[in-house]
Amino acid sequence: FISTVIHNPDLLILDEPFSGLDPINTNLIREEIDNLNKNGTTILFSTHRMEQVEQICENIVLINKGKNVLEGAVDQIKNDFKEHIYKIDFNGTLPENFEEHVTLVEAQTNSIKVQLIDVAHANKFLNYLLSNGTFITGFNEILPTLNEIFIKIVGGVSDE
Repeated sequence: FISTVIHNPDLLILDEPFSGLDPINTNLIREEIDNLNKNGTTILFSTHRMEQVEQICENIVLINKGKNVLEGAVDQIKNDFKEHIYKIDFNGTLPENFEEHVTLVEAQTNSIKVQLIDVAHANKFLNYLLSNGTFITGFNEILPTLNEIFIKIVGGVSDE
């Protein structure tokens, strides 16, 4: 890696650069990749690890069976595939009939995940909870991971 980056290349192609590295060295390499990118190096990063892609990449091309199946900015792709699922953390109790307003995805003590129709419905549902005395401690949209998106696009089948 050092011999590859010591001359500050304009283009750097990395194939599974974190394979076999412990967490400390992974962080060191990731920091150096970030520094190179900030200093103008274009980096092509090839990996099967979607969580690494989410942490490092701004733009992606997803390839399955040698074909480009999706490309674009990571943030835009995640927004394009969102399903309006929200995690709501609260103290106390929820209104008894709250499930009439949403699709309940998951329920835990002081936390629920719900699917809403759209962003406007999210605001209405939040107002509904607040006006019915629910003390909200967190209200966050859950975007799909790139791993979930990839599986959705290729139908859960891969020929690795």
